Amino acid sequence: MALTLSDRHNCVLQSEIRNMSNECRRIGGINLSQGVCDTPVPDIVLQGAAEALHSGINTYTHYAGLPELREAIALKQSRCTAIHADPESEIIVSAGATGALYCAFQALLNPGDEVILFEPFYGYHISTLQASGAVPVYLSLHAPEWSFTPEDLERVVSPRTRGIIVNTPANPSGKVFSKGELEVVAAFAERYDLIVFTDEIYEHFIYGAHRHTPFAALPGMKERTITVSGASKTFSVTGWRIGYVICAARWAQSIGHFNDLVYVCAPAPLQAGVARGLRELGEEYYRALSLEYEAKRDRFCGALAAAGLEPCIPDGAYYVLADVSRIPGKTSKERAMHILRSTGIASVPASAFYHDGSGESMVRFCFAKDDSVLDEACRRLQLLA
Repeated sequence: MALTLSDRHNCVLQSEIRNMSNECRRIGGINLSQGVCDTPVPDIVLQGAAEALHSGINTYTHYAGLPELREAIALKQSRCTAIHADPESEIIVSAGATGALYCAFQALLNPGDEVILFEPFYGYHISTLQASGAVPVYLSLHAPEWSFTPEDLERVVSPRTRGIIVNTPANPSGKVFSKGELEVVAAFAERYDLIVFTDEIYEHFIYGAHRHTPFAALPGMKERTITVSGASKTFSVTGWRIGYVICAARWAQSIGHFNDLVYVCAPAPLQAGVARGLRELGEEYYRALSLEYEAKRDRFCGALAAAGLEPCIPDGAYYVLADVSRIPGKTSKERAMHILRSTGIASVPASAFYHDGSGESMVRFCFAKDDSVLDEACRRLQLLA
């Protein structure tokens, strides 16, 4: 009998995001494909981590995270969302939001369980689901508002449906689900007794009149919601891998045990740095963050429009889907490669965010860049005009 890889290996092939990042690195281009968020880290966060390193916070932490970090998360959650979470029993710190989501899937889903996702989706949600043996079921949102109806939900539910994933603000579309839309999902989840996994990592990247509604804050939803977020985006520390789950105590312990098994703990001194930031950076920091990134969005989307790549203006997060149907190529991958070769700017083929061959007329750009880099990208885009 020949030695082979496991049946699950195909679900963790290198993502198109990383493929395009590698192509960009090869030619020395501007990487607007991966959400690396290379804007400056707040000084207070860096100081907190440095002080922790020098004071000896360098060994294993409790599998749920440093007590001071869990307390800081609870305080921030209470202050920003009015959701009260017990830091001792309802918060698990993990290796990034993806690690937190993976542990939640392992704890709550069985092989064959179906989980509904809105499409376009973030590819790691799919891979993480499949790695747990669960089955993704796709609900396509209607562009350009990225809307859905209650009937759309009813069409995809089955006796095997166990959960639903809500990513708001969403990657890659920038969709911010309204309170009314979330109430539709809440009623649906209650009717079919579903777990709701929410990825709210971009909760502080909200533009214009839009507002972020935490799903767990809806009436009756706290007990069935697994809220996933982290520090990667808000503090520009994507490489630190500090994410967390907030959920009812009856789910949290098992999620924590999987976290212990897979990751042991998130990096201890970096947990301390994030705790410092969460404690000392208040509402004014998050408000300034939204304003800063809204200005980046407007500048970059203006450059896309001027280059003839009509953007779908995002309401949140820091990605934009743009129409590249006029760019040479038959697929979004070919068009993304043409843009890279012509301008040195890397994007992601939007087909990576669909399961059925859709998205071939779009690519996704990330505008979480220092202003000098973003300005150069805007200048290069004009080569396509």
